[in-house]
Amino acid sequence: MSKSLNGFKAKTVIAVLTMAACIVAFDMSVVAQTNGDAAVRRVLIEDAVAFERGDIAALNRIWANDESVLVFESGHANYGWTDYRDNHLVPEMKEMKNTKYTLSDIIIHMAGTTAWATFKYAISGDIGTRHIDSGGLGTAILEQRDNRWQIVHWHSSARRRAPAQATTPAKKQ
Repeated sequence: MSKSLNGFKAKTVIAVLTMAACIVAFDMSVVAQTNGDAAVRRVLIEDAVAFERGDIAALNRIWANDESVLVFESGHANYGWTDYRDNHLVPEMKEMKNTKYTLSDIIIHMAGTTAWATFKYAISGDIGTRHIDSGGLGTAILEQRDNRWQIVHWHSSARRRAPAQATTPAKKQ
């Protein structure tokens, strides 16, 4: 009987230790996921702040600086960081004054060294004598490179505009 009791104790100890190891591994995974989630969120917020300030140096750190960058914005595409930065981002930042750009409702998903986020955005500013106030939806994909999260893909779509009022042609008399 003592042999079977000792065998039972050993199996119980092994089962308890295995469960404890699984709980610790799960907790570490949750902590890593939470830390990754916070880091990705921070990059997205930093991107919005850098755009508001016209801070191209910060944007150079936030975005991957290579040809893998792909941006779709309201029906237009930019291929590669240089194309997006030089032909879209910098001219847009120079043109806008009193810029406000915020992200909200950010939902982040992660798989290893890749993260994707969906969000709502709001943007306002002055372009010449015209004031714009717009917003829409977006998706960003980030990769962890050189121990930091970098944006590699951005897709944003502005809200639909209200349909134009139909005019009734004047009746001929």
